[in-house]
Amino acid sequence: MAVLLVGTLDTKGSEFAFVRDRLHAQGIPTLLADAGILGTSRVQVDIPREEFFSRAGFKIDTLRKNADRGAAVHAAAEAAAQLAKRLHQEKRISGVIGLGGSAGTTIATAAMRELPLGIPKLMVSTLASGDVRNYVGTHDIFMLHSVVDIAGINRISRVILNNAADAMIGMIRGQESREPASVDKPVIAASMFGVTTPCVDAARTILENAGYEVLVFHATGTGGRTMERLILEGHIAGVLDITTTELADELVGGILSAGPDRMTAAALKQIPQVLSVGALDMVNFGPMASVPVQFQHRKLYQHNANVTLMRTTPEENDALGKEIAQKACAANSPTQVLLPLRGVSEIDAEGQPFWWPEADEALFQSIRNWYYGDGLVEVDAHINDVAFARAAAEALLQMLRK
Repeated sequence: MAVLLVGTLDTKGSEFAFVRDRLHAQGIPTLLADAGILGTSRVQVDIPREEFFSRAGFKIDTLRKNADRGAAVHAAAEAAAQLAKRLHQEKRISGVIGLGGSAGTTIATAAMRELPLGIPKLMVSTLASGDVRNYVGTHDIFMLHSVVDIAGINRISRVILNNAADAMIGMIRGQESREPASVDKPVIAASMFGVTTPCVDAARTILENAGYEVLVFHATGTGGRTMERLILEGHIAGVLDITTTELADELVGGILSAGPDRMTAAALKQIPQVLSVGALDMVNFGPMASVPVQFQHRKLYQHNANVTLMRTTPEENDALGKEIAQKACAANSPTQVLLPLRGVSEIDAEGQPFWWPEADEALFQSIRNWYYGDGLVEVDAHINDVAFARAAAEALLQMLRK
């Protein structure tokens, strides 16, 4: 199988040729696809631009005539995605490399996001030192900062492109020599934050001792979206959704929202789930100076230099409780909601910065008000107490065994 190199060869031809030649020198075949529109490619390609676009239903002449750069990049990204998906289905590619700025990154990462977990995906980008969430999404894409613009082979770009080629060579060779991963254990998905780590670690140990493999997702927005995606793709047998803090960021406007569809995938796949209220005492922002002005009077806690937490109010917790209860009730699958009555995070305990029993009680009472059925369990413990972790793990195990 070959490594797919996809990009605009009318402007980045020499750079792609450099990486291609480095791969060839190590005996790794390549497929070079031209996503350029205007100029002429000066390197030999394997998938000419006419074929690249036409297979996705686009015509080069029409794109040129319209002279709309945004539309052309959109078309190239769609064509790259379809190409990668088809080549993977045909078992013709073992990895993907992209080089570029905003357009090249948009095009190549669209191809990468069509490929499953584990296939090497490497993007050398001028944007890699910034916010790359729109390019990476929930996928295992390596972003390598190009340091200088990708405009010729020079003393800096040569080092970066050599490293990119070497990284891909290492990943390909590593896969060839690696023993296949064991897939005999059913998989549990769990959500965790730093302030709920003791709970999830203890529950994970119980589940692993019972014969399950546990995938833990950091509830940072991307983590929650990734967990939901893997559930929908059918990889997960059960869900231990201890840490639902991303719901608070979605409601209030924090930076770690996982979107409105958070906590819906398990219901759609009809798999057992245990839900809880971990870290719903907080909304996440960046450095203290980044907290929106309308929130600067609120109870704030500087977790570190880059993370500021804001305590949720009784009113916000009332809304969050209703959302959790309604999503739990909508599930046509075994579901339990566990409430830790003595605090929902490490800093929501007596003597800690976010200890506010009235706010927690608003959350608990809202769930009681809106939840129907017999799946609501109240545990007289803090969320990080071993007793709560055991109750959550054993509740999920009981549903899985049934």
